[in-house]
Amino acid sequence: MGEHLIKMPDVGEGIAEAELVEWHVKVGDLVREDAVLAAVMTDKATVEIPSPVDGEVLWLGADIGDVVAIGSPLIRLKVEGEGSGSSGSGPSEKAAEPPARTGEIEAQADGAVKVPDAIVERQAKSTPPQPVAEKPHAPAARMHRAPVTRAEGERPVASPAVRLRAREAGIDLRQVPGSGPAGRITHEDLDAFFTHGRQVAKTPGLAQNTSVEHIKVVGLRRKIAEKMAIAKSHIPHITYVEEVDVTALEDLRAALNANKRADRPKLTLLPFLMRAMVRAIAEQPHLNSVYDDEAGVVHQHGGVHVGIATQTGSGLMVPVVKHAEARDLWECAAELNRLAEAAKSGLATREELGGSTITITSLGAMGGIVTTPVINYPEVAIIGVNKMMVRPVWDGSTFIPRKIMNLSSSFDHRIIDGWDAAVFVQRIKTLLETPAMIFVEA
Repeated sequence: MGEHLIKMPDVGEGIAEAELVEWHVKVGDLVREDAVLAAVMTDKATVEIPSPVDGEVLWLGADIGDVVAIGSPLIRLKVEGEGSGSSGSGPSEKAAEPPARTGEIEAQADGAVKVPDAIVERQAKSTPPQPVAEKPHAPAARMHRAPVTRAEGERPVASPAVRLRAREAGIDLRQVPGSGPAGRITHEDLDAFFTHGRQVAKTPGLAQNTSVEHIKVVGLRRKIAEKMAIAKSHIPHITYVEEVDVTALEDLRAALNANKRADRPKLTLLPFLMRAMVRAIAEQPHLNSVYDDEAGVVHQHGGVHVGIATQTGSGLMVPVVKHAEARDLWECAAELNRLAEAAKSGLATREELGGSTITITSLGAMGGIVTTPVINYPEVAIIGVNKMMVRPVWDGSTFIPRKIMNLSSSFDHRIIDGWDAAVFVQRIKTLLETPAMIFVEA
């Protein structure tokens, strides 16, 4: 028998490290060749790592949430024969050995595994103590018993004096353990309950919940947290809100959907907004930029690559519709649907999740009246779509119902002045309120 060391493989061009987000195996498992061992995350794309050989898992080199460098030891397998050294790419042969850090498991020359004292001590602390049988007649044991709730309708046994005392203290006797004959509750049981077990609210059926769940922030949620922190700490946001009358746009959208070809997708509002943004950006190209604040350089792009903030089961992802300026309304809708489905199913690639130059964020029917969207760093602008509502609008002689929607848009105030932000949003407003202009060449 031999050993086979698997290193963190090269998961993408320019990627130096990846976060471990899931183990599919544990020590002692038997794995087959090509079976998935682990999943790692780079940017917001998840990559699965398969096993190159059959074997038994001897050692796992990282915990969930750890950031592992490319070429670092990841997993060790026991295999038939003498083993084949290691698999995966690394910067040097030295990386074939597990990292010699305090608390790591070290492999000895004879194949034995040495567990350092730090891990032994940590495991001892994390191992729950085994229950010790109570002595049935020990008063101290009775005093420290946890409160219990009796079956519904079961009347606790207690003297009138004990009942009066409990009632005055607002205690439900069904939750007080009794140490007397037939479970009778004594004054001593009430004393013990006051001292050690008063966990019950005064109203029956209501109880305090003092539990605390410790959830490690890993994977996509950590990526989102890091990016939001960078965006808010680096970018001085200015948010501009304007209401848009989309009655005519909604009429046009309904007509186009009713008469569309079978091979075309159903239109939502977003493809119209994307086309309006393309027209507005042609007049203010500096809105379609990313800002390298370290180098002090604004990269103004000719291609309009629209990021679409998409809520998935794992968290917020931003797939990108590339070159929206070269797509018509139906092509924008088709690509938008394809990318949203890929993001929600976890199949979006790194290329599909990167390279945006401006972003749209929408909460749909949950959009509220106003939002303050956070810019998708390092872009300089984000357009936020709020909920559409029918409101009465004064037309000069009477109130008429109109479909109104707010746009809440944020800008990097280092690059975009308030005036330019207002001009940009007003241009989008004009195009959406008169949707025929979206299709008319300037």
